[in-house]
Formats: sequence, C-alpha cells, structure tokens
Amino acid sequence: MTPAPSLRWQAKPYAELERDELYELLRLRAEVFVIEQNCVYLDPDGKDRHPEALHLLGRAPDGALAAYLRILPAGLSYPQVSFGRVLTAPAFRGQGLGDPMIEAALAAIEARWPGADIQIGAQAHLQGYYGRHGFAPSSAPYVEDGIPHIDLLRPGRA
Repeated sequence: MTPAPSLRWQAKPYAELERDELYELLRLRAEVFVIEQNCVYLDPDGKDRHPEALHLLGRAPDGALAAYLRILPAGLSYPQVSFGRVLTAPAFRGQGLGDPMIEAALAAIEARWPGADIQIGAQAHLQGYYGRHGFAPSSAPYVEDGIPHIDLLRPGRA
C-alpha cells in the first residue's frame, strides 16, 4: 500500500462551495456511483442544498479532489445525523484515505452537533470497516440499487 498523502480536509455548507468545487464533486460522484457502480439514479437529490448539509472535501497537496463525503442533519435522511456519498477518487485508492476521511467527518459532526447519534446506510461488505469507527448494525441487510446494504448506528458521545 502506498503511504496516505496528507490531505487538507474542509467541511463546507452548500452556500460556501465555489461553482467549480460543486461541479468537481458532482462529477466525481457521478463517475463513482453512476458509472463505475452502474447505478442509474439521480445523484443530485436536493439534500446537497440543505442549509445544514456539509460537504467534506479531501484535497491532495496538488489541489485534486481525492476524497469526499456528504454530511446531513438529523431528520433529512434519517432521524439522526448521517453521512453518505462516501468515496475516494480512483487515482487515490489504496492509499489509506478512508480512516482519515471518517475521522474528519466524525470531527465535523461533533463540532456541529455535539454528542449526536449518527446513522448511515453502508454497503454491507463495509460493516466491519465502519465497526472500527463505533458503528453497529441497526437494520437487517437490504438491497439498494442492486448492491447489498445495511443501516449502521453510532451512538453519540455524551
């Protein structure tokens, strides 16, 4: 495995995204979720624009968007705060960026919603990975877009 590059993490609300940043993240999401995973769905679902939604951008030293996820407030996707659209750009895979991305997301959530429970829907094969970050199953497995998924919950830290 190549050592993880040092990324600059930024959590930005929609209103603070620059036009080119928005294009870049939507293009990367389409590349990964629609084309690579062969899931035909409308990715921009209206939740990106919610005033409390945050977009976590991981930028490589050269400015390339290497990793991304979206954080949503409680009540938008789940009764709890959630995150999704988790991805690493193809050119940056295998470099150990996943754990730092989840840690940055958890820190952003804690800063915005201290002590909040976090609910996510994850691909089922990632259950153990998210388990290392304190997530436990909260649903039976289900199929979404032809891919096995499971809901996972991380209790808030009081």
